Amino acid sequence: MLRKEFIVLCLLATIFIGCANRGIGPQGGPRDSIPPVLVAMFPEDGTTHFNAKRIELQFNEYLQLDNVAENVLLSPPTKQPPEVRAVGKKVFVTFLDTLRDSTTYTIEFGSAICDFNEKVPLDGFTYSFSTGDALDSLEISGRVINSADLNPISGIVVGLHRDLHDSAFAISQFDNVAKTDSVGCFIIHNIRPGSYRIYALGDISRDYRYQPGEGLAFNDSIWHTSLDIQTFSDTTWLDSLAADSTPIIDTIIERTVVTKGPNDVELFYFKENKTRRYFQRAYRDEAHALRFILVGKQDTQPSFRALRPCEVDSSFRDSAFVDWMPYTRWSYNKTNDTILCWLTDSIAIRQDSLFAEITYQRTDSVYNLEMAKDTLRCVYRAPRLTEKMLETKARQAKNRRVEIKGNATGKFGIEKPVILTMSMPLDSLHKDSISLWQKIDTIYKELTFDLVPLDSAQLRYQVMYPWQSEGAYELRIDSNAVVDIYGKTNKESKIQFSIRSVEEYANLAVTLMHYDPHMILQILNEKGEPILDYKAWKIETDSTQATLHFKNLEPKSYYLKLFMDLNGDSLWTTGDWLQHQQPEPVYYYPKKLQFKANWDFEETWDYTAVPQLDGKPKELIKDAAKEKK
Repeated sequence: MLRKEFIVLCLLATIFIGCANRGIGPQGGPRDSIPPVLVAMFPEDGTTHFNAKRIELQFNEYLQLDNVAENVLLSPPTKQPPEVRAVGKKVFVTFLDTLRDSTTYTIEFGSAICDFNEKVPLDGFTYSFSTGDALDSLEISGRVINSADLNPISGIVVGLHRDLHDSAFAISQFDNVAKTDSVGCFIIHNIRPGSYRIYALGDISRDYRYQPGEGLAFNDSIWHTSLDIQTFSDTTWLDSLAADSTPIIDTIIERTVVTKGPNDVELFYFKENKTRRYFQRAYRDEAHALRFILVGKQDTQPSFRALRPCEVDSSFRDSAFVDWMPYTRWSYNKTNDTILCWLTDSIAIRQDSLFAEITYQRTDSVYNLEMAKDTLRCVYRAPRLTEKMLETKARQAKNRRVEIKGNATGKFGIEKPVILTMSMPLDSLHKDSISLWQKIDTIYKELTFDLVPLDSAQLRYQVMYPWQSEGAYELRIDSNAVVDIYGKTNKESKIQFSIRSVEEYANLAVTLMHYDPHMILQILNEKGEPILDYKAWKIETDSTQATLHFKNLEPKSYYLKLFMDLNGDSLWTTGDWLQHQQPEPVYYYPKKLQFKANWDFEETWDYTAVPQLDGKPKELIKDAAKEKK
């Protein structure tokens, strides 16, 4: 009995210890980071006289496929892409189209083939075969760079055309294709000897031909590939192999040297300034306010005309018509694609439906601009409110005042404009009821200033005054200083702010060597974005160089970028395929600039000193395709 009790106690102790040490025992090994290994292929890679309908690839572990449509690429492309599927440890590629005779095909799998458990991809795997007697072996390689910021761009189709006419890019599929990797590089494999034009394409339609609206890059050069057949004597050939450089035989041996073609093709990718332009929708969120939204920049302000209800719907009577257009106030944004309209006629405000005709710019199917007209019905549907809620809303409307907000608060930047924003368009503004004061010690001194309206609706005004470093200011606004279009006025208010000291800023002088009047220099923040608040304060030029002075820069880190403003519009201009126009060239200063307060900095920049694509600082280089997601 004692022995049995002892055994039971030992078992219980073992269970207890095991439960108390749950971390002991198998915990799993390190994460698998080894991609699948190819062990067999049927038919073999490099097969000639290929006539199979399916390719079978066997691996050493179970598989899964990732994003086949994006990763797997057949070159030359077929109208219908092959079907790719994984079953267990095998990948099957089934051709759904008839393959061309005497043609070399390459399948790029990208990162599609992954192990089943950890999804580790087998990157860069390709498979080639020929339906003819020989396998074409020439290659063209290079990289695709986003022209606006010189970032590499991944996932872009790069294609070759043996047809050297420009029209081939839009009407025919590429003869050979590849895709760019994460650093924008590409290799087009298995090309036959010949002359080609090369293009890059953001192939949204996946038809391997250019469609208006797709991003692209083109090169004016014609690229040549050839097999260089050279004849060497055995002495010349074997001397390079023998350690003692002693000739062995003296017969003639012919040796074929393969010239792979260019390996430094640079393609500058761009999207044309061809966005769709169309009218999207009219909103009437409040009875007195309309909002019109268009897609795409309008070169001129769209125009509106009130319509009789019967012009839109014959069931309406003319007696319901109110020409409300003369009783409106309008506001357009800078691109004329967002338009606000306030109604001032009480009869129009009370109507459930207002009808209008808008005339605006619209693009057709091939992005040509045309003037278009649309008929609009602007409907206001009042929310269902209880009697108490209606009383509250009416009381709020009766007691509403015009709100005036200023952007200057606390310590304000010396270069920034002081803006006043109204909550509603103004009917009148009494400038003598608005005063500007400067605090000097404990005494306030009244100043002479100007108020300049910034829009036609009189919603925003700029306070114009030569602000002084370290100056303390107070903007005093009397009650009833402004009256909005509905007769409402403002409360008395004060806006206090001070101007930062110039000693808190840094100054920069940049001397540009090989100066060209087309150069436009930009200062970028640490994210690589242009700082639009600063412009060159002074430019000194001679025949070979120019020095640009920038004042009052925040003591931060910056980068420099310039572009050649070839069309003189002061903006970077993208390319145009129909005009055969490349994007305006862009260059980066290779160093990061770190500014300190109350310092003057000088930099000299020769943009020709380093190759264009080597000048961009590494910390700013990112995959342009991923940046847009």
